[in-house]
Amino acid sequence: MLVLVRHGESTLNAEGRLVGRLDPSLTSLGADQARAAGAMLGPTIEVRHSPLTRTTETARLLGLEAPVIVEDRAIELDYGSLDGERLTDVDPILWQRWLTDPTFAPEGGESLADLGRRMEGLLEELFAVRGEAARSRDGDVVVVSHVSPIKAAVAWALGTDELVAWRLRLSTGSITRIDLGPHGPQVVSFNEVPSGS
Repeated sequence: MLVLVRHGESTLNAEGRLVGRLDPSLTSLGADQARAAGAMLGPTIEVRHSPLTRTTETARLLGLEAPVIVEDRAIELDYGSLDGERLTDVDPILWQRWLTDPTFAPEGGESLADLGRRMEGLLEELFAVRGEAARSRDGDVVVVSHVSPIKAAVAWALGTDELVAWRLRLSTGSITRIDLGPHGPQVVSFNEVPSGS
């Protein structure tokens, strides 16, 4: 099974900012979230993580004994000129374009459609007919990533438009599971968080 873990809370998440390619560390809450997510995981054959600090720290704090690989395709959406902006400060007209057009990208950034293609390559590799990674019975493949790539993975599994991302809420430190069923990928769970969180 493919297990997607969103990194724990970062310092910029705590401030209500868009966090794309900026590279903040985890807060103490974020570190606790990562350890709690690790306790929810089973046997693991491989851990991949985005190259950014918040996912690198989360991957380490999961406490899994498996080979660890940096996975560039799991990096967060590039918010371009909006990276680091408070969500409440983004121009409402720009938000409306983003909410309705999967090809829209902020200045210098990346569109949801581009992100979807990037993630599709990774997901198809992990679920390839000849590939063993996400179909192993010996354990799961864990990918520690960010809010937008995980939502893109869910859209891919559901066979839906990238804009579904705006209708999905994904908590920091959460777990999403995708398996390969008899007719293709299936979302087994979404936004799992430890009880009491």
